[in-house]
Amino acid sequence: MDTERHSPDIGLDAEGESAACGQGKAVRLPPLRLLAQDEDDLTVISAALQDAVLKAADIRWERAARRLTVTLSRFCWECGGTRVLAALQLGDVEAVRSRRLPRAPERPLELLAIEFLPGEAPGGRVLFMFAGGGDLCADVECLDAVLADLSQPWAARVAPAHEDAGQDA
Repeated sequence: MDTERHSPDIGLDAEGESAACGQGKAVRLPPLRLLAQDEDDLTVISAALQDAVLKAADIRWERAARRLTVTLSRFCWECGGTRVLAALQLGDVEAVRSRRLPRAPERPLELLAIEFLPGEAPGGRVLFMFAGGGDLCADVECLDAVLADLSQPWAARVAPAHEDAGQDA
């Protein structure tokens, strides 16, 4: 997998090591590895992936294997100021649909949240919501999701910013 196309802004310290958390210090945290088998677990994964960026070409559905894999550049909220290449994989996927997602495979998408919509237990839908109103929906026989970091962190060009909904304009 070519991490350069996802991370052209990798920040290196004086020793050529990728910088992670800290005030000018390279701090190594173990790579994030999360499993989700229920709605609460998926909420944790959604928080970890808030503001992740990807391209439509980074979404791969293997119908015969019943597997959906999404590779993305995750903003490391636990470190701040860094990104890491990560992948989210859903198992037991029965169908995948998209709505209002750009067709251009190289156009960037910003992930806002992931939600589980229960159906006939233990199944349901995993809904990926993107900035601009597009979404991706995976019908799953049961919730079986794995999130894993795949690279060392690199310095992010810009930290995501969110307006406080409670502030007056």
